[in-house]
Amino acid sequence: MSKYDIIVLGSGPGGYVTAIRASQLGFKTAVVEKESLGGVCLNWGCIPTKALIKSAQVFEYLKHAEDYGLKVKEAEADFDAVVKRSRGVAEGMSNGVKFLMKKNKIDVINGFGKLKPGKKVEVDGKEYSADHIVIATGARSRELPNLPQDGEKVIGYREAMTLKKQPKKMIVVGSGAIGVEFAYVYNSMGTEVTIVEYMDRIVPVEDEEVSKQLERSFKKNGIKIKTSSEVVSVDTSGDGVKATVKTKKGEEVIEADVVLSAVGIKTNIENIGLEDVGIAVDRDKILVNDYYQTNIPGYYAIGDVTPGQALAHVASAEGILCVEKIAGQHVEKLDYGNIPGCTYCSPEIASVGLTEQQAKDKGIDIKVGKFPFSASGKASAGGNKEGFVKVIFDAKYGEWLGCHMIGAGVTDMIAEAVLGRKLETTGHEVLKAVHPHPTMSEAVMEAVADAYDEVIHL
Repeated sequence: MSKYDIIVLGSGPGGYVTAIRASQLGFKTAVVEKESLGGVCLNWGCIPTKALIKSAQVFEYLKHAEDYGLKVKEAEADFDAVVKRSRGVAEGMSNGVKFLMKKNKIDVINGFGKLKPGKKVEVDGKEYSADHIVIATGARSRELPNLPQDGEKVIGYREAMTLKKQPKKMIVVGSGAIGVEFAYVYNSMGTEVTIVEYMDRIVPVEDEEVSKQLERSFKKNGIKIKTSSEVVSVDTSGDGVKATVKTKKGEEVIEADVVLSAVGIKTNIENIGLEDVGIAVDRDKILVNDYYQTNIPGYYAIGDVTPGQALAHVASAEGILCVEKIAGQHVEKLDYGNIPGCTYCSPEIASVGLTEQQAKDKGIDIKVGKFPFSASGKASAGGNKEGFVKVIFDAKYGEWLGCHMIGAGVTDMIAEAVLGRKLETTGHEVLKAVHPHPTMSEAVMEAVADAYDEVIHL
């Protein structure tokens, strides 16, 4: 039996990062992976979707070249080539993780891992033991009973990235990050897209003003949006799909070539031995303490299988914190109230902290500032005037309670707010920190200025 200090079950952005940090700390480490190194994020999620989105953005630039004083002969989207490029990017990233495993002297055990009592993992009939076992098995596309996925006419995100033929019509069920990103990609390349959202607005976890702006932008680009609606059944017996949608006005049937189910995720905790070991689970989440220890000593869990936000950067942070705690380092528990969320449709969305409504619901006296990109010189020069930056501060103490952005490149801007909140920055400190001009990021300073009635360019 092979013996390790730490075995990590799963090699997604939680698992492989955990393994590398463990190795850096001097632990003899192994990672178990049933499929491809990098997990869903690198192979079927975060990275290849961004490649698809980039192709869509380039295509949109080509279609609007005359807006920039350029003449381009009619551009065409080669769907197969777009998909091929996306898969190539994913393969390159997965190979990069292979290199990192080798560089950090981490053993990669290929196969399906199952937990055993006594700090053991069984992989395809062979047992391995460790002082510490970290569960990082991630999640997959969730299926609704009334929307079973057949992989052809009713699909999840994996199939959406590798369709053999571009659909003429697509229904996207759910308007979270996955739903709106794919809606943007397919609409940009010429597919007629309809979004069906159960809640009363799209991207419902975002600030209400952000939801309204995205809806305006999407509708302007021809995306049909049905909120306060749900798909109650699908008929796949014909050439395409007939979806019966219940709306506020009654039921209607929408026809499409394919339905993309983007209604959330389901954790991968089945058949991995949790019951055999006695690890406590609540619904489909593994229960852990602030340092990701389960109720059974020597077993830990991070990432999507735990109750925190199901985001790649959260899984990575949890894994690092977990093994640093095992190593005896002094670590601070993760602040889940200061986790940034990013959605990579166009316009992009990025946010952290409380929304305006959440702050009001808490009874906090707030100052709210907002700066539109239409007033930004950099945004005007770049032809990206849609969207805004919105900031929320505690009126009494100046605490930065929340920041919400929608516009071009905002996913690369939100870190300022995350860092500022981590350092307990006040509104006046942000306002007096000189921001470069002309940049998109100076909209943050301008939004803060608006909150304190000092805005110059609005």
